[in-house]
Amino acid sequence: MTDGHAPSRFIAHLDMDAFYASVELLRYPELRGLPVAIGGGRRHEPRESIDPATGARVREFSVLRDYIGRGVITTATYEARKLGLGSAMGLMKAAALAPDAILLPLDFDAYRRHSRLFKAAVRTIATEVEDRGIDEIYIDLTGVDPPPESRCAREPSVDDDPWQRAARVAKAIKAAVHAATGLSCSIAVAPNKLLAKIASELDKPDGLTLLAERDVPRRIWPLAARKINGVGPKSAARLEALGIRTIGDLAQADPAWLVQTFGAHYGAWLHDASHGRDARPVVTFSEPKSISRELTFDRDLDVKRDREALSRIFTDLCEGVSDDLRRKGYVGKTIGLKLRFDNFKTVTRDCTIARPTQDAQTIRRTAGECLKRVSLTRRIRLLGVRVGALHHETEVADVAATLHPAKTASLFES
Repeated sequence: MTDGHAPSRFIAHLDMDAFYASVELLRYPELRGLPVAIGGGRRHEPRESIDPATGARVREFSVLRDYIGRGVITTATYEARKLGLGSAMGLMKAAALAPDAILLPLDFDAYRRHSRLFKAAVRTIATEVEDRGIDEIYIDLTGVDPPPESRCAREPSVDDDPWQRAARVAKAIKAAVHAATGLSCSIAVAPNKLLAKIASELDKPDGLTLLAERDVPRRIWPLAARKINGVGPKSAARLEALGIRTIGDLAQADPAWLVQTFGAHYGAWLHDASHGRDARPVVTFSEPKSISRELTFDRDLDVKRDREALSRIFTDLCEGVSDDLRRKGYVGKTIGLKLRFDNFKTVTRDCTIARPTQDAQTIRRTAGECLKRVSLTRRIRLLGVRVGALHHETEVADVAATLHPAKTASLFES
């Protein structure tokens, strides 16, 4: 419920429901209602065949019990979550919990396409949108009127209530997102971003939550302190060790003690956050600092034995970063490499070139120079490529761009 006062701002947080999994269910509707984990490699693509008896096309899906490797779950359907599966869980552990769950590979091209569709649908109703990733956004609904078709002609006074007006806008956004993508989302409307972010999880999936300041003690304080965006695992563990388990516990803590224990800035922020205070605006645009792609392998790759596969992956990453730069209209001068080895040690190397680029061959050649500065004596668990020191391509006259595909010669040589 809401209080009788209208806040000065109405901020919504929209979170797509189990986004990657939901996109896959559009493609494979026969999996609806089943436990599905997303996170396999290409070898886990469904296999299609023709039933000789009926002539019908049938699909055969991989299951977790057959998985061998070190990959992790990126996301899972709600049915899989009920079995204990969740994001960042190792697939081998997931197989022990739910051996018959379906395993599907990631398809980032499809996810990015649906991301663009849902964000475009939102902007037909509200223009003040802050992009927070592939599946979530903040929306400033302050002063936004519901679309004419969402208003009740027989009750014109209902939109005089600011909360009801915001609710109607939120419902219209949910409908527009579903019409554009076939997917559901959850939206929370609150006086600020912090509360909206927390509240969008309260009524998932397909939720619509209104959260006023007076609702904070009842709906927010019983939640675990880690539900505050900005309280990470280490801070949550430290708080729990100090006897602070819920947001309500944190709200009751002495502000001076929080400052003394966590420092002036973070301690004061913890006190404000626990009381639902947040003055941050919705930022409709911010320049990215870098554009990158990385891949964690299903198994650790040997530099010599898996040289061809590593070279191909390296090329794909460089071409992917190049495509992202072109699509977003950026060029960059600092090209970086990231490696994580089988002992979980992570190393990075950067190289700054004379002229900014978005060219795949230039990115690969420069990243290859970075690679030569790394001792490749251990097997590789993760490989990543990054381009930083970005500028808009229209602002840079002197651009290193041969505009040829990246060469596939191996850089993983002994």
